Amino acid sequence: MPLESKVPGGPLETKWDRHRFELKLVNPANKRKFDIIVVGTGLAGASASASLAELGYNVKTFCIQDSPRRAHSIAAQGGINAAKNYPGDGDSIWRLFYDTIKGGDFRAREANVYRLAQISNNIIDQCVAQGVPFAREYGGLLANRSFGGAQVSRTFYARGQTGQQLLLGAYGALMRQVANGKVTMFPRREVMDLVVIGGQARGIVVRNLITGQLESHGAHAVVLATGGYGNVYFLSTNGMGSNVSAAWQAHKKGAAFAHPSFVQIHPTCIPVHGTYQSKLTLMSESLRNDGRVWVPKDPNDTRSPKDIPESDRDYYLENKYPSFGNLVPRDVASRNAKEQCDQGKGVGSTGFAVYLDFKDAIHRDGMDVIKKKYGNLFQMYEKIVGQNAYETPMMIYPAVHYVMGGLWVDYNLMSNIPGLFALGEANFSDHGANRLGASALMQGLSDGYFVLPYTIGGYLAGTELQEIGEGHSAFKESTQQVNEKIARFLSIDGKRTVDDFHKELGHLLWENCGMARSEEGMRQAKERIPAIREEFWENVRVPGQAGEFNQSLERAFRVADFLEFGELLAEDALMREESCGCHFNVAYQTEDNEALRDDEDCCYVAAWEYNGEGEPETLLKEPLVFEHVELTQRSYK
Repeated sequence: MPLESKVPGGPLETKWDRHRFELKLVNPANKRKFDIIVVGTGLAGASASASLAELGYNVKTFCIQDSPRRAHSIAAQGGINAAKNYPGDGDSIWRLFYDTIKGGDFRAREANVYRLAQISNNIIDQCVAQGVPFAREYGGLLANRSFGGAQVSRTFYARGQTGQQLLLGAYGALMRQVANGKVTMFPRREVMDLVVIGGQARGIVVRNLITGQLESHGAHAVVLATGGYGNVYFLSTNGMGSNVSAAWQAHKKGAAFAHPSFVQIHPTCIPVHGTYQSKLTLMSESLRNDGRVWVPKDPNDTRSPKDIPESDRDYYLENKYPSFGNLVPRDVASRNAKEQCDQGKGVGSTGFAVYLDFKDAIHRDGMDVIKKKYGNLFQMYEKIVGQNAYETPMMIYPAVHYVMGGLWVDYNLMSNIPGLFALGEANFSDHGANRLGASALMQGLSDGYFVLPYTIGGYLAGTELQEIGEGHSAFKESTQQVNEKIARFLSIDGKRTVDDFHKELGHLLWENCGMARSEEGMRQAKERIPAIREEFWENVRVPGQAGEFNQSLERAFRVADFLEFGELLAEDALMREESCGCHFNVAYQTEDNEALRDDEDCCYVAAWEYNGEGEPETLLKEPLVFEHVELTQRSYK
């Protein structure tokens, strides 16, 4: 099955404009004849639903939470990138494009990344028009701050609540269309299966999480904007409901899954503090603008950080990467924090933490300035850790945060199943092997506001779609399969909880497919997961009934999918015989212990094709061709 990226020809700068012109159009009177399903109401899903409805399509929007406002996009803190160059420090669309493709270690399509950089400026204008309260300078211009992987200030922000404010803007646009009758909201629904008819995605089967009832919904196209799969590691910064299930069910219906092993470890998170902890909390990367990362030079130094003089501190990022300092990309900062802790220089009760110190910034700028920039982040830290970070350095350690892998999509954001589109973190994205900070919000809103409304119209106008209803046999067959799976869960009556299996899987992946990966460890994970999965289906306990509110059953579905997906994650990592971005194979590193790519053999998108339960997946390769950037060793020194 060949993968056709459908990247248009011509100069890089004009590809998107030319492509938009060449796409077929649906005239305004005909748009109301088309039904579109959008699953997910984060930034990508909410912006897509609002934009499609504004154009005149009939949109059915599905939300796993009780309100679109609870989508996990709300947790994003630091900011959103755009090439406005308001500070006049040398930024441009080309520089944003280059920083992003270099930050991804040259494992993303040039055309997609350039389009993202082009659209970035439109996103800021759109959000300002919606009333998003970005921070402003004294003269009224929008403020910018720096983020990792860039030497310019291009990140727009609203204190440490940028995701929340952007989501509220998209939510307002979405609810306007709900009020207009163009969007029908279905809250507290979870996708159980994708329905494919005649080779086209034509609907979904969902479970009402309140009543337990299964529902069938048909449409002319299906859009998945369901976020990422970081919770496969159990402990992550993701909301507890984030999962891989919708994308995984689409994969089992034929959608290729790309780069499953590209998982970003964020360096600035609150460290693990207990055996029974259920999730981790992010401290925004923006804190690295003013906070300095350090550890004691002496591994045996147990003094309070206040009592350790400058001469006994190792500001290791500043020393090792003088050009970027504390603002190196996330993968680089994370690996270096792990390296310090492995050398015995970690701090805190566990030894798995480093300091993020604001003493110099407070002395330089004053307490009020730091509070205006980051006040809510310091409050979060104090509530969780019980320490005042204005007086005592924060303790941070890397944690699973974001995934670059997801459903494979072409330039139009459509998977290899016609009519199935994937947006935001649910697709394999424009980030390559590593996401630079403040680019996830950019990609989600770019996909939803400015790309999909054009490309889905091109699909609908150029495709013959027969009229089908929810009574079609494909919906009945899918519903029957889901009911059989529910009955199987409830009949096992084993001894272990769903969470117990999830923790075992997550620990296995963190240890063997986390920040540093060895062939032995990856192979161990791949070989161990099938045994965990086998025991899961023999010894899991799922109490309650099907036709009721049953969160154990919800989690059972998600963990069953994680147990299948986790094996593919390990296989993908094992297959990629190089280091790139977040995928750091210890056998492939430079003399300076940086990631060592193999551009001759590994310069491709790895997309996997499902071949049935228990069967090995087929690796499909989409070659990555670079005409406008030179493939160089990534350096931030």
